[in-house]
Amino acid sequence: MASTEGIELDPKYDNYDFPVIAPVKANGHPGHLTAAQQAQVHQLRLMLEAEGYTKRLDTLTLLRFLRARKFDVNLAKQMFVDTEAWRKETDLDNTVPTWDYPEKEKIFKYYPQYYHKTDKDGRPVYIEKLGGIDLPAMTKITTEKRMVTNLAVEYERLADPRLPACSRKAGVLLETCCTIMDLKGVGIMKAPSVFSYVKQVSAMSQNYYPERLGRLYIINAPWGFSSVWNVVKAWLDPVTVEKIHVLGGGYQSDLLKQVPAENLPKEFGGSCQCEGGCELSDMGPWREKEWAKPAQWETQENTIPTGPAEVKEGAAASAGAAPAIAGEAVATAPAPAAA
Repeated sequence: MASTEGIELDPKYDNYDFPVIAPVKANGHPGHLTAAQQAQVHQLRLMLEAEGYTKRLDTLTLLRFLRARKFDVNLAKQMFVDTEAWRKETDLDNTVPTWDYPEKEKIFKYYPQYYHKTDKDGRPVYIEKLGGIDLPAMTKITTEKRMVTNLAVEYERLADPRLPACSRKAGVLLETCCTIMDLKGVGIMKAPSVFSYVKQVSAMSQNYYPERLGRLYIINAPWGFSSVWNVVKAWLDPVTVEKIHVLGGGYQSDLLKQVPAENLPKEFGGSCQCEGGCELSDMGPWREKEWAKPAQWETQENTIPTGPAEVKEGAAASAGAAPAIAGEAVATAPAPAAA
């Protein structure tokens, strides 16, 4: 078992080609583990191996599941098992390498969701605009199943190659995103349907992609949202609350404190104007030759075992992930219309 600055790496699973030490000393994060926490990583891996699991048993992945369950090994194990069952049910490992979504540009006219460059900490910036969501119109363009699958694929691409490229460029481990959720156009009448959809699709991020929320800026929050948020945040983990910033229409100065102007699209107060539009550019370190490397799913065979045959399928989400929403936070909050 190799040790790298306070984190023990397993040579069988930990084949990282990017930094593995978290930039800030925080409980349970890579490079800042107690002896007990490191032992819990080993324990969780042994339990999963005993049940036949061979994929995604690397230290960084197991730590995210453990942090999500406050280092309760049994709860983390159940979360992992449920995740693998869902991956098997959706055939996600075989879908990611060959996924094509030609309807993306048409869907974006109603619901833009995209990664775009990085914030001042080096993390990917994820932008989501909810005001134009029109599900009847969107389902005339594509199926709900394909929309859900695309969200899952984008989450996989966040894990690899986006975050590894950002980590290489920053020189430290980056595991989270800076999310901007724009509520402009989400009025009192529209809010219930919009937030019902958002809560539904956030199930994937909450259940299967833990510990991906870095910062969340909710901008153009409609009347009443801040009042509801002030009540809700009293019920949430203080660590989660610290990540979330609810802003009205005068949000630009707050965003620019976290995102460089040259990386922030002009419509949000920055100066970036990518050729063809920021929404479709997918610009970031993952597109820069110096930092980008092929994702592991690009270098493996398309057919990948997803888990032991004997594992029973867990409760799969009825809908997909909203990468921007980290279900750990936003799914808990009532919609503004409830105010």
